[in-house]
Amino acid sequence: MLSSFASYILCLRKEFLEYTSSQLSQIGLSPGLLYFLLYLGKHPGCTPGQLAKALSMDAGHTARSIGRLEQGGFLLQEQKPEDRRSRSLYLTEQGEEAFLLCRKLFSMWDQKALGGLTLEEKETLMKLLEKTMKELNIMGRTEKEGGNCHV
Repeated sequence: MLSSFASYILCLRKEFLEYTSSQLSQIGLSPGLLYFLLYLGKHPGCTPGQLAKALSMDAGHTARSIGRLEQGGFLLQEQKPEDRRSRSLYLTEQGEEAFLLCRKLFSMWDQKALGGLTLEEKETLMKLLEKTMKELNIMGRTEKEGGNCHV
């Protein structure tokens, strides 16, 4: 039996990554691009800098991820007319479909992971997790920054 809350979280994260990996690989994506797609789908026209800041990623990793999404046909980059050095990022039609799949993965995972719980147990679990996130000051911080804790 696992001995700590952190152990449970790590095991759940591992299972979620394996689940999303199997689903995303069918459309040519890795789970590492999941949050990039989610942010881009919610913030069309954002810049690479805004994307990197929102996901707490460094510029190099963000640039490589943007490149993979663009190469896969999921993303377009447009130069801003007022500043030729700046680019806006937009999902392609294929990217929009991938964005919808990414959003759907969360509800599919919830159904899989929480399927054995009653509605009351699910509500209690969610309230306790929200309380834990507030205690760690995660809730307000991620909502303000557009972070990846809320999809």
